[in-house]
Amino acid sequence: MNRSIERLYNGLIKENPTLVLMLGMCPTLAVTTSAVNGVGMGLTTTVVLVMSNLLISMLRKVIPDRVRIPAFIVIIASFVTIVQLLLQAYIPSLYAALGIYIPLIVVNCIILGRAEAYASKNPVLPSVFDGIGMGLGFTVGLTLIGMVREALGAGSVFGFRFLPKDAETLTIFILAPGAFFVLAILTAAMNKIRLKKGKGRLEISCSRENCKGCINASCTGRGDIDG
Repeated sequence: MNRSIERLYNGLIKENPTLVLMLGMCPTLAVTTSAVNGVGMGLTTTVVLVMSNLLISMLRKVIPDRVRIPAFIVIIASFVTIVQLLLQAYIPSLYAALGIYIPLIVVNCIILGRAEAYASKNPVLPSVFDGIGMGLGFTVGLTLIGMVREALGAGSVFGFRFLPKDAETLTIFILAPGAFFVLAILTAAMNKIRLKKGKGRLEISCSRENCKGCINASCTGRGDIDG
């Protein structure tokens, strides 16, 4: 179970797909005009991620290595189609808000990347928790961006307005440039937190063969050459 908890922590903090790895930028920047849209896209992606990780992990010894990528895409596309039809039937407002970005989940590099890097090489339970961790990390990232953009650009959060109707708002934050501004601010904040915890330090493997040209000032082996 410790391994499963590690996968959750990895997706939420250490390798957050939105604020650390900078993956899935297309839906991140496009649909986060409100917090509701961020939650909707994040949870939709999480469902697809968990289910595809589950099935790919179960079939990892059956799928031939030569056709693994096409097989992964077929599996992911099947789950995306199911989720798309469910949203269209039961949550049409969210379906209309997310639009074309629902079918584009098929080519989301987060899902295909986790299938290739983790689910295809590990047992079912850790793969499921890896999907949950990465999906929740993606959801948290999108929700935070959506909340900030909606608060600054519309004076509301999750549709609840906290400013008077005649109050001035920073409309730019619900336009395309605002997505970049908010993403940059939140990414900087995440990097600051990770650096304080020692998680953001760049790790470089050193063979001590090219120490004279090394730019890693923290390397313990530099003293052998510089001294």
